[in-house]
Amino acid sequence: MRYRQRLVRSLGFLVLPVALAAAGCATDRAADEGAAAAVAPSDGPEPVTLVQDDSGIRLQVDGRDFFVNGVNWDYRPIGTTYDYLLWEKPREVIQTAVDREMALLQQMGVNAIRTYRTRVEAEDKGITPEWVEYIHANYGIYTIINHVVGRYGVDVAGEWQPDTDYSNPAVHARLVAEVKEVVAKFKDTRGVLLWLLGNENNYGLVWSSASTENVPEEERGSLRARWLYRTMGMAAAAVKEVDTLRPVAIANGDLQYLEMIGEEIPDMDIFGANVYRGLTFTGAFAEVYETLGLPFLLTEFGADAYNARTQEEDQFNQARFLRSNWEEIYAEAAGMGRTGNSLGGLTFQWSDGWWKQDQSLNLDVHDTTASWSNDGYDHDYMPDANNMNEEWWGVVAKGPTDENDQFDLYPRAAFYTLQQMHRFDPYADSADPEALQRLVDSIDLAADVAKAGGR
Repeated sequence: MRYRQRLVRSLGFLVLPVALAAAGCATDRAADEGAAAAVAPSDGPEPVTLVQDDSGIRLQVDGRDFFVNGVNWDYRPIGTTYDYLLWEKPREVIQTAVDREMALLQQMGVNAIRTYRTRVEAEDKGITPEWVEYIHANYGIYTIINHVVGRYGVDVAGEWQPDTDYSNPAVHARLVAEVKEVVAKFKDTRGVLLWLLGNENNYGLVWSSASTENVPEEERGSLRARWLYRTMGMAAAAVKEVDTLRPVAIANGDLQYLEMIGEEIPDMDIFGANVYRGLTFTGAFAEVYETLGLPFLLTEFGADAYNARTQEEDQFNQARFLRSNWEEIYAEAAGMGRTGNSLGGLTFQWSDGWWKQDQSLNLDVHDTTASWSNDGYDHDYMPDANNMNEEWWGVVAKGPTDENDQFDLYPRAAFYTLQQMHRFDPYADSADPEALQRLVDSIDLAADVAKAGGR
């Protein structure tokens, strides 16, 4: 536990280990499905802290235990692509879309969404503080603000670099300035849960520069990673210069470079990762804690709803994988008798992304082309063939787009499975491994498929 001491030092929003308050509900859920959560108004943001005791590590919001039952959320109607921005539409369009989406998310038991920032002509774009507060006040859902730290390129002195050179001091300065801009914009906003940096940037280390030219080819990947995480360390430090109320996390690609991450990002409070290993995370929670001594937030995980083997929608197996994933996420929470460093997760993803296969072509076609292979998904894995369908990851499907950029949402079986799983509060007095197992055993996946009207 080389970096464990980091958690227990005082950093403004981190606190020394204290006795935890009596366990409460992990999220404010409406008494009736679809009803907006009642949230008391406030003049300022709630402090978000991490606390540790003998049972493990917990996230707390304003002194109350908070387990993240989250999703990766965006709003892109069929026929649009990655550059669509809901937040620049007329107010009535935004509010109608937000109300329809958040009411359904609330019904599923979601208490947090992950949203991405983007840059358009060097301007920061994405959800605004007004709508973060609206979502929180009306639905009890918190927002995780995610700056991707050059994952898809960076603008330096007016020149766009599609492959970010993390060894370039000008890039460091630009990315740090962008991160500070975003944090300053949201730091006084009620409903922001935490700051998230990156999006599996370690999978995109392809730039060439003087920093890598004289290094043997087999060592260049590690050198690029070192520069990446050093830049992330600068970004994390920049966050804390602006905001001291909330923790900062990264979104790594799986557990690659854990040792290096611990060395280069001393201001990281939560390790986050996108992990796609199938039914189980295969010891990831223990590995994170043994290496970093930090809490672990699953920033992406899940399964697609299309079977590459049978070439048809497969709601049953999507629900099966998500049930298993969330079972492990809850089992690794503080007080459950295992590693105790799980803070929750963010299911990938809320609704299907019809734009993902070609990004600019056939945007009105729900593409069934599998674009990568993963043998952890045994139900449709085939040697020498791809089985992961990027346009089918939604726990809800979406209907046609109307003239106001609105569309209907159709819950898949996974929606109903998650609705049941999210009723489990690992911090409740009654929570234990046996209670979790009873819940899992009670979920009838075939019945959820039938309820969704699918296969």
